[in-house]
Amino acid sequence: MRQQLKKSNFVVLFLLIFILFLSSCQIQSSTKIQPKKEAIKLYWFIPDGMRADPDVFNIYKWAEEGKLPNIKKMMDNGAYGYAIPDFPSHTPANFASLLTGSHPIVHGVADGPMHIEGFPLDKPSIAGFSSVAKKVPPIWTIMEENEKKVVLLSIPGSTPPELKEGITIRGRWGGWGADTYNVVYEPEEKLKERKAAGRGFRLFFLGLPLTKFSEKTDAENWKNAPKSFSEAKESKLEAHGLNIYAYIYDSTNDQIGNYDRIAFSLDKKNIIADLKQGEWSNWAPVELKFKDAPFDSDIKIKVINLWANSNFRVRILYNNLNEFITEPSSVANELTTNVGPMVDFADNWPPQLIYESEDKETFLEEARMSLEWHRKAVPFIYEKYKPDIFIQDTYTPNQMLESRWWHRSIDTTREDYSEEKAQEAWKDILELYQGLDAIMGEAIKNADENTYIVLSSDHGICSLKRLVKLNNLFAKKGWLKFTINEKTGEPIIDWNNTKVIYLKMAHVYVNPKGLGGNWRRGSGEEYEKLRDEVIEALKSLEDDNGVKPVVNAIKWEDAPQFFELPTDRIGDIVLEVTPGYSWFEEMDKSLKIFADPLTSGYKQTIDGKKNKCMWTPFMIMGPGVKKGYEIKEPIELIDQMPTLLQLMGIGIPSYVQGSVLEEIFK
Repeated sequence: MRQQLKKSNFVVLFLLIFILFLSSCQIQSSTKIQPKKEAIKLYWFIPDGMRADPDVFNIYKWAEEGKLPNIKKMMDNGAYGYAIPDFPSHTPANFASLLTGSHPIVHGVADGPMHIEGFPLDKPSIAGFSSVAKKVPPIWTIMEENEKKVVLLSIPGSTPPELKEGITIRGRWGGWGADTYNVVYEPEEKLKERKAAGRGFRLFFLGLPLTKFSEKTDAENWKNAPKSFSEAKESKLEAHGLNIYAYIYDSTNDQIGNYDRIAFSLDKKNIIADLKQGEWSNWAPVELKFKDAPFDSDIKIKVINLWANSNFRVRILYNNLNEFITEPSSVANELTTNVGPMVDFADNWPPQLIYESEDKETFLEEARMSLEWHRKAVPFIYEKYKPDIFIQDTYTPNQMLESRWWHRSIDTTREDYSEEKAQEAWKDILELYQGLDAIMGEAIKNADENTYIVLSSDHGICSLKRLVKLNNLFAKKGWLKFTINEKTGEPIIDWNNTKVIYLKMAHVYVNPKGLGGNWRRGSGEEYEKLRDEVIEALKSLEDDNGVKPVVNAIKWEDAPQFFELPTDRIGDIVLEVTPGYSWFEEMDKSLKIFADPLTSGYKQTIDGKKNKCMWTPFMIMGPGVKKGYEIKEPIELIDQMPTLLQLMGIGIPSYVQGSVLEEIFK
């Protein structure tokens, strides 16, 4: 009996061990075949100045018509609508709003050039495009803290780099690295025609020249130069530590002095390009310098104009990538080798391709180059760097819609409007939007099912008709003192004897004791009296057509309530402009207050809450987002960042002011 019990117990024990063994195998097997959960990713495309509104720039209608197939794909597979920018509707302020989820009163970027007490007003003391201008962290810092690999491409406010492990490519005007901006060259004698632009040839009217006027002389010491049937001329074109020699010659043996070609050389021996008007060279390798340190780069040359008398207008593109403007530095060479020399955006700011009729085609060619480069960069970055978070920008939409050539042709309220001109302009604008659509298409192709695809922008662009030269007004009143550099046309301000001045983009500075030295905000009865006089003068301004350009002139202490602006980074008076008008800082001897601009689009100091031309797109598709959902009302820019964090399961910081867009969730 005992033996039978022992035998029975042994069988039960054996069966139990066998069952446990099978269970263990099943658990191990189940663990092995369980697919690993993919990390949530994000692609965010933020093209600068991409206007979208239901009345004029109805991109959703264009998509329904088949003109923007990738935007249509996003409409079908996600949520879409419009977004309203923050005042003063300027790039640095609104990129900061988008990427921190807060208004300028919190993130601190109240403008591009900002002035604070204790520093002179003759130059900005804080640059809004710099990463150090933000008072709170942006989304990429939060993402990196959550162990996401981040790539930033051409994002304002991203440099000097804040990423510790990720990749920062170029940024824009952040005061970091070798910014190899592109340059227009003309002979010194052409400066006489350009003097009215004053500081309009300098980066942001204050920096290095974007158009250079170089000496033109008889050609000397050239070897192997092309034969010229008129006395050959030469000019030295210099930028970024590189000298390029232009040999201007007459190739036609027709007994007439009509210069028609320019040969370019780095040493007057070897010709790197020989071009006639309208032609581009190939990219040529060169060596540039940054703080006396040499680095490899590339140039591409176009002869925009060549007059028979040997005067010229030449455009040189410098590869916008280099080892000093990417982090890690090796990324610059990898992108240049695999994608090509970078054309980040067309033209510059202030625009240079607005003075000659041939500039229009040059702008379009640069725009196509920039959009194609950004399109090709997307698949390479995904394949090479495999980012979890990829945020990309190009400045080309802003440049095109602000330029001389397009917005004026589509504005039906202008006296010279014609259907023929409008159709031609809309054709070019559609090509721009199709280029943006193609960039989105590359992102969609390279994204997986766990990736959020987002399209938005910082602000729209409104039609510009008139400039308001506020500093001419203040000079007329005796509040501003200046002289003009007779050679360049640039104004020279007498700061000690100036009591009132307008400085970009929205600010008037007032001090009855003068604005020289380190600026301090005024106070007291005399200050308040002068400030009230200035506000009254501004509100009384009226154009010949009866339009008053000043919508609001707000005292600095009221700016938080009116515009959500921080009081420590604004002037004594903050201005809101009537759409169609733009404040212009430059002054001249004429002291005329109103002028017709060459450009035809603008956005600074227009209130987006009142004007649909300032609206931008907001589109999102990905896990947990409704499909084919049109957002009922325009959102604020600051709503986008917290919505993305919520979708990605990342905590929303306490400083964020935006609301989560729960209506788009499934």
